[in-house]
Amino acid sequence: MKKKVNFFDSLVFKLIIAIIIGIFLGQSINENLVGVVDAIKRILGDFIGYMVPLIILGFISPSIVSLKDSAGKILSVTLAICYISSVGAATMSLFAGRIIIPHLNIAENVVSANELPKAIFNLEIAPIMPVMTALITSVLIGLSVLWTNSKTWENLLLEFNKIVLAMVDKVVIRFLPFYIGLTFTELSYEGVVIHELPVFLKIILIVIVGHFIWMGLLYSIGGFISKVNPKEVFKHYGPAYFTAVGTMSSAATLPVALKCARKSKVLDAQIRDFVIPICANTHLCGSVLTETFFVMTVSQILYGAMPKIPTMILFILLLGIFAIAAPGVPGGTVVASLGLITSVLGFNDTGTALMLSIFALQDSFGTACNITGDGAIALIVTGIFKKVPGKNEDSINA
Repeated sequence: MKKKVNFFDSLVFKLIIAIIIGIFLGQSINENLVGVVDAIKRILGDFIGYMVPLIILGFISPSIVSLKDSAGKILSVTLAICYISSVGAATMSLFAGRIIIPHLNIAENVVSANELPKAIFNLEIAPIMPVMTALITSVLIGLSVLWTNSKTWENLLLEFNKIVLAMVDKVVIRFLPFYIGLTFTELSYEGVVIHELPVFLKIILIVIVGHFIWMGLLYSIGGFISKVNPKEVFKHYGPAYFTAVGTMSSAATLPVALKCARKSKVLDAQIRDFVIPICANTHLCGSVLTETFFVMTVSQILYGAMPKIPTMILFILLLGIFAIAAPGVPGGTVVASLGLITSVLGFNDTGTALMLSIFALQDSFGTACNITGDGAIALIVTGIFKKVPGKNEDSINA
């Protein structure tokens, strides 16, 4: 008989408690203790960053090998869906912004935050390779094993997958509540949570509503294409959503996202383990939706008008490409697209700084939308390549 899971022992409960404690702790500690908190948070953050390339290598390459000849087609379809999702989310945000922003009374001043003191000690844990390098390497290794039909490497990759999964379950998952709690301690101390949030509360709430609308649309499409109830996927994504809220990083949330997706019985196992790690770095629909709405808001505040629609369309089409190449780390989308903000939209230094500030306030919720939407992408890809339940694993071609 399967043991019933106690909510108070679940990851969701631990994450909520960590966030609450972090906020209250940030309001009561002094500068010296914040230095200690910052040092510990940096170490835990570096460790999670160190694990991300290993997770990508440990899941994507074995998944490509398991998918056999359809791997290249599934990769192309997944990337195309990620791009369409990001552009679609940004387009929805564009039309919503044109309707809503002119009717909002948005404050024009940003409350400055307290500066964090210098960390009292630093222990740098560098990853073995950058995230995008790991992503490309894992794809090339997986495809090369298929091209050479190497049974030795096939078995090696499958064993490596088990090793990395053990690392995730035994180490990374257990560290996450501490890391998230320390992150919110810093945010609370800086004043971001207490002072800056009320200034932009209206537009942040609007964007969060937009996130859930887009996630609902994605899962509806996934359910239609796969002919299953999408609830069987998103009902497991609570821990991943709250983890993303705390880490503000799709890449750092990847271990939890995989754990959540594995609980769903309607996702094909091989497609799931292939699509979820790829989407963690290529599907940033929530961040793109947010950035589109915010650039219009900042333009209205500083320059008295929103960018023209043709300019915004060009910005959105290019932003979708930048989102695929952006690192799945805190602020990765907006940082990767700073060139678009200045060149296409013509923002000056003040506009860029204000954009970064507002984006940082909601980055956790945009990331949560990204990572939760990945489950819908996996459901869509499963529906495209696995239309018949229980179909033979060696004949996944649609």
